[in-house]
Amino acid sequence: MRLIDRYILRQTATPLGVSLGVVLAVLVLERVLRLFDLVAQHGKPFGPVLTMAVNLVPHYLGLALPAAFFTSIFLVTARFSEDCELDALRGCGLSIRRFARPLLGLGLLLALFGIALHGYIQPYSRYAYRAIFHAVTNAPWDASLVTGTFIDADDGYTLYADRLDSVSQRLERVFVHERQEGGGEVTTTARSGDLQVNDDGTRMTILLQDAVQIRRTPDGHDAVLAFDRLLLGRPFTLEVPLFRGRGESERELTLTELRDAWTDPPPTIPRARLTAEFHARLVRSASLLVLPMLAVPMGMAAKRSFRWQGIAVAAVILLLYHHAVQFGESLAHLGRVDPLLGLWGPFAVFAAGCCALFVNTERRAGANPFDALYEGVESLARPVRHFVRRLVRSRRAPT
Repeated sequence: MRLIDRYILRQTATPLGVSLGVVLAVLVLERVLRLFDLVAQHGKPFGPVLTMAVNLVPHYLGLALPAAFFTSIFLVTARFSEDCELDALRGCGLSIRRFARPLLGLGLLLALFGIALHGYIQPYSRYAYRAIFHAVTNAPWDASLVTGTFIDADDGYTLYADRLDSVSQRLERVFVHERQEGGGEVTTTARSGDLQVNDDGTRMTILLQDAVQIRRTPDGHDAVLAFDRLLLGRPFTLEVPLFRGRGESERELTLTELRDAWTDPPPTIPRARLTAEFHARLVRSASLLVLPMLAVPMGMAAKRSFRWQGIAVAAVILLLYHHAVQFGESLAHLGRVDPLLGLWGPFAVFAAGCCALFVNTERRAGANPFDALYEGVESLARPVRHFVRRLVRSRRAPT
């Protein structure tokens, strides 16, 4: 690579890394908070949350990469145009196409990475996440109690203790509720108790002192019994139910497996969903190739006063394209439209528009079509800004 190529790529790498890191952090942290809440509701340890978050990174990386790549090119091009570096390059005989060449090369590398990410990394990470999620939400109770917390011990068994001695497993002011088959319920309270699990880990017992038990039959009759000592027992196991094998969902299949499954599709996955998933992954990866052709013209038109207008217009364009691809994928999943039309059709329109804008900007550098668009957005936003400023001044004015 020439020196100018390395310079352009070095200037692009910083905003790309920053924007990608920020978006990934926001998305992953939001999901981690939800996972912590889910694990707390099930009374499970928080250790698997980190492993689940790691397996979510490829999924969110696929969502964040196009936006981060576009934003980095947009900002770099806008800065080059604003600081007259782009004019200096053109004065040295370098065209807009020559300026965009390293960015197009970077888009090609990211497109190949996208194929690996969407086609092979995400299926395994998605299955790993679901397997850990299944183990957390379906893991049996480990015979541990938390003071002042109702614990669901599975099979309609609920335990509660006001105080707990972690060494001797001595409980004080105990509450035990059990739902029986047929609709009956047994509620037991006791002054104290001892929680024990036998040596082979197959049975749990609670020896209660000064216990009162209320038995309700399915027909609504109650019986109250008092005990000096009461021994409650139930089966116990720490074995986690096995999770299903990988491949019952088309999103867990790699690109190679999706292609091979066309000839012999699994009984649980229709052929239309397999083909739609295969083409959708390729379309999302190929979209990275044409993003520089859109970001460069938009960045050239985004002078200092039009920076946020450019970002707003870019967000609208990318959002419309994303929803168009999603809509085509949904129709292809249902078998109502061929994936070549529902998925590659929006991509062809988007790619043709980006190429036309890029060629027009290169041939007529002084007549960027986004100049008028940014000015229109600014004219629409100007009254809103004036209204907000008047509102702020009226609130600050003394009464």
